[in-house]
Parts: sequence; structure tokens; C-alpha cells
Amino acid sequence: MTKITFKGTAVNTQGDLPTVGSSAPDFKLTTGDLSEKSLSDFKGKKVVLNIFPSIDTGTCAMSVRKFNEKASGLENTVVLCISRDLPFAQGRFCAAENLENVITLSEYKDSNFSDAYHVKFVDGPLTGLLSRSVVVIDEEGKVSYIEQVAETTEEPDYDKALAAL
Repeated sequence: MTKITFKGTAVNTQGDLPTVGSSAPDFKLTTGDLSEKSLSDFKGKKVVLNIFPSIDTGTCAMSVRKFNEKASGLENTVVLCISRDLPFAQGRFCAAENLENVITLSEYKDSNFSDAYHVKFVDGPLTGLLSRSVVVIDEEGKVSYIEQVAETTEEPDYDKALAAL
């Protein structure tokens, strides 16, 4: 288990993120139209996995906005915003915010993503949700950057994540 905090209180996730240099585990997640997407659908692209507990919190919403803004000018790059929110809630948020440079994906059907990336909270008030994390994957499918944010209420380090691209 990985120990992080939520509002200063220790909480645990399933384990550690994939290591830098390892092959990124594939996954299946649900899109806004209820179809499935997997990591292999983005083969040959640079991929930012922006993982968070819920689009309905201020910090999570900010991470989606900032990655949308900062990644809009990057070539051959996609940002996948991943949570356990229903696809309808994710879509409503992006429509209200006019966000067009991110792809929202939901893990509401099963836990194949969080099991592969070890980001599910296993205790505390957010049990079952995904911890705030960023994983950057290169065009060959190798992990080039990881961050599991130590305090869940804080934003990830956008500059380090984007520098890894």
C-alpha cells in the first residue's frame, strides 16, 4: 500500500504506481457515449493520465482545466482524465467549462484500471475512489513520469508532468 493523506489524515491506496521505464498497463474505461476506450487505442501518441477522485471537487476540476489549457498546443499528445464519476457527470462538466482538449474516461463499471495502476483508496473517507495521480506515457507505451500526489487536496505538478512529454 502507498500512504498518502487526505486533509492531513493518513490514507492508503492499493499500492505503487507503475515504475518509470516500465510498460504502461493496458486498461478499458468508459467514454461519454458509453463505448470503451483502452490505452492501446492511443498507441503511438504521448499520453497523460490525469487521475483523480471526482470531477465534482474543486481541485479535481482545476486539474482537468489546467491540463486542458496546457496540453492544447502539444503535438501528438492526449490527456485522459480518469475518475469513477459517471460519464454523464464528466461530460456535463466539460461542456459547461468548454473543455475540448481532454478526454474523460470513467471506471464506474469495474476496477481493471485502478487494479493495474494501484490508485484506488482502500481506507478513509474516499474508499473506492481514485487517488490524485499523474502518469505520463511515451509513444512506445513506456511510463516516463509518475506522481501520486502526497496530499489529495493539492494539485499535481503540471510542469514536471508536461516536461516529461
